Amino acid sequence: MDPLREIGKLLLVAGVVLIGAGALLVFGVRLPFRLGRLPGDIAYSGRHGSFYFPIVTCLVVSAALTLVFWVVNFLRR
Repeated sequence: MDPLREIGKLLLVAGVVLIGAGALLVFGVRLPFRLGRLPGDIAYSGRHGSFYFPIVTCLVVSAALTLVFWVVNFLRR
């Protein structure tokens, strides 16, 4: 296989992922859910500080990335 062709494919996939991430950031305000504040995320506010851990958001992002990588791997075969 030609290494330049493989690098070209990788750059195209990376570009599509970056466009998707950019669109999510630009149009994310109009989505019916807030990606950083999903139900199930841990938020604690005390008198001297606060703690926030987006565990459900991490799970959603992980599932989405797993799906994307699975599709890319499936298309490469």
